[in-house]
Amino acid sequence: MSHRAEVSNSNYSAISQALLFLADNFRRQPALAEAAAVAGLSPWHFQREFTRLAGVSPKAFVAHLTLERAKRALAQGRPILDAALDSGLSGPSRLYDLVLKVEAMTPGNYARRGAGLTICYGWHESLLGRALFAVTERGLCGLSFAAAGEERAQLADMTQRWPAARFAENVEETADFATRIFRHSSRPEPVPVQLFGTPWQIHVWKALLAIPAGSAVAYGTLAEKLCSARAARATASAIGRNPVALLIPCHRVITATGALGGYRWGETRKRALLALEAARFESAGGP
Repeated sequence: MSHRAEVSNSNYSAISQALLFLADNFRRQPALAEAAAVAGLSPWHFQREFTRLAGVSPKAFVAHLTLERAKRALAQGRPILDAALDSGLSGPSRLYDLVLKVEAMTPGNYARRGAGLTICYGWHESLLGRALFAVTERGLCGLSFAAAGEERAQLADMTQRWPAARFAENVEETADFATRIFRHSSRPEPVPVQLFGTPWQIHVWKALLAIPAGSAVAYGTLAEKLCSARAARATASAIGRNPVALLIPCHRVITATGALGGYRWGETRKRALLALEAARFESAGGP
């Protein structure tokens, strides 16, 4: 990747603030100059940097931050999910040109709660705020987002998942994953992902991979495909425990009415993610 394509932390931080501001205030349609001021950039520079990092213009992004857009995505999501799950697509998937190689932890290893395991973690800037990466020797096992002041809580949540593991801060070790996931590349590298959870949780998380970018499904619909409509609460609980934000796309599961329905990393981020994916999907002309 050329030096021009490199993304500085300061640019990510500035555009992230503006992107989340737009996701929070889209109903009043803030002017470009207002969003640019949040980023601390001139309108011209903001337009250029937002488009470069987000892959869509600020105007296109705001246009997809509506309930009606979510409802249309929901309507499209069911037949796509039916076809994907019926054909057995619940493992490797593509997201933003990423190729995921998913490996589940064995039940025995899960029962040991991470004993004997070393997990390296590090913070990196992203379009959705500061991103916490956790990796093992086999791949990415955690990805979380935090606003300023939330870092300690997000790290605590990560470490509590595997209380017997040894956690070591190592930004150099996690930087490669951040680069692979957040950069734009015409030749993406595979991203290995190691999932830690109960068999049911992993079953649900793998099913989420069948939901394509630009679409969404309802909690009840997903539960019905996985087991039965009566399993909606258990499905929602497993979705809420997803340890790998963005890549395991729990943000694509919303309520049957089109409302967002909550998100571990905040509804603003969920709305922003859905809008980004829909705008990119539309600008690319579909699948």
